Amino acid sequence: MAEYLEVTPEQGARFFGNPKPGAVVMLNLLRFRERADYSHAPALEPEGGVTGEQAYRIYMDELEPLLVASGGEVLFSGSADGFLIGPAEEAWDYVVLVRQANQQSFLAFASDPEAQRITCHRTAAVADSRLLPIWPTA
Repeated sequence: MAEYLEVTPEQGARFFGNPKPGAVVMLNLLRFRERADYSHAPALEPEGGVTGEQAYRIYMDELEPLLVASGGEVLFSGSADGFLIGPAEEAWDYVVLVRQANQQSFLAFASDPEAQRITCHRTAAVADSRLLPIWPTA
């Protein structure tokens, strides 16, 4: 099964090249690594190592102030399990709903160098993910 960890150039171009008015909510589905993999950023690895879930908590704790400063907010986060309706082989550990004022504020937030540094914890934590932008309907 393919793993999805980063936005592809094509996905980014489709999302940012098709601006929609108003707030966007990002549905995050996450599957954690058993042990966080900091091979891409060894200087950020906590001494003794951590689980993927622990690395993701570090990520959220450090990132949330930047998110709030950019006008965003975490609407919901919580543990997940297998689908009630959906493929039995696709299970997720954690779900997060994040609201941003608009696509431009999301891009500015995601492009912030400090946010990018902190995202190294997410990269270490996550084995697979899905990120689905959602726009409110009238």
